Amino acid sequence: MSVLFEPITFRGVTVPNRVWMAPMCQYSADVTGRDVGVPNDWHRTHLVTRAIGGAGLILTEATAVSPEGRISPADLGIWNDTQAEAFAEINAQLEYFGAVPGIQLGHAGRKGSAHVPWRGGGSLDGDDRLSWQTVAPSAIGFGDHTPPAAATSADIRKVVADFAAAAERASRAGFKVVEIHAAHGYLLHQFLSPVSNHRTDEYGGSFARRIRLLLEVVDAVRGVWPAELPVFVRVSATDWLSEEPGLDADSWTPDQTVSLVEALADLGVDLVDVSSGGVASARIPVGPGYQVPFARRIQNETTVPAAAVGLITEPGQAERIVESGEAVAVFLGRELLRDPYWPRKAALALNAQVTPQIPAQYARAY
Repeated sequence: MSVLFEPITFRGVTVPNRVWMAPMCQYSADVTGRDVGVPNDWHRTHLVTRAIGGAGLILTEATAVSPEGRISPADLGIWNDTQAEAFAEINAQLEYFGAVPGIQLGHAGRKGSAHVPWRGGGSLDGDDRLSWQTVAPSAIGFGDHTPPAAATSADIRKVVADFAAAAERASRAGFKVVEIHAAHGYLLHQFLSPVSNHRTDEYGGSFARRIRLLLEVVDAVRGVWPAELPVFVRVSATDWLSEEPGLDADSWTPDQTVSLVEALADLGVDLVDVSSGGVASARIPVGPGYQVPFARRIQNETTVPAAAVGLITEPGQAERIVESGEAVAVFLGRELLRDPYWPRKAALALNAQVTPQIPAQYARAY
């Protein structure tokens, strides 16, 4: 038997295999009118195709908890009921094809109010009717982006409340997993990292203060999310700056990530999705499975399961990661963009039976 295609259970949710679709922004929602942030035909086709392709867990792209939490005006959101109702229709289809529907909740912070990537990804013009004032722990810009405003106490309280309200809507929309996005240089990661957090109040300075906002968000989400459903957190295990000559060595590191996960365990987090980078430009030694060692540390040094992501492209590679205990599952991103049916092809390569089952209409191909 292939361990990659064994089911795994978190609380009351059983995911049929260990090949999961990572959140990947599509930047394809309407940007004006009633349908701002609402998933549409593109998102439905994109997500359902990967369920038919055999992914056990489908996580939406980073879905904004508020209008100002978007990366670009074309991002999905779940700050209103219209958005939640559209997600509910998609989730029913994902479950019909045997996948578990999950949502990643995020807030872009200082990386928001930006053009979509194929239009450069830089800040929208401040006079643009689609732009907005971004907030961050400190008034420090990211690269060439327009500098944010330092978050006030009221801003911070609103962020916590927005995550909780979004989680409640996500539950009503039929999502079975919620993932809190605290990675890739977005708002919660901005509070974690000394690179972007220069505050001197209760949300900055020491490690305990820098992790405070994330812990408050997780606690608020866990408080409204059904007890029988799991909560995941995505982290950037390192800023990749501590070894960079000439760069600020006071940054987020793997050691701090392990300590953070120990705190998350006390709040009932069920899995940590381990990525890296994003808060500042850095030279990252990219290669096959380059982030897996960070997941392994969490597996070995904490009580919280970890999932690995990052240049996992071959069935044998994915199988070894799970079989060796480096992670309990793998998230695939770009590989599932290239091939929505990768899980089914991997099952054939590993001589495994993939669950969810192949639709009868496609069975002749297998």
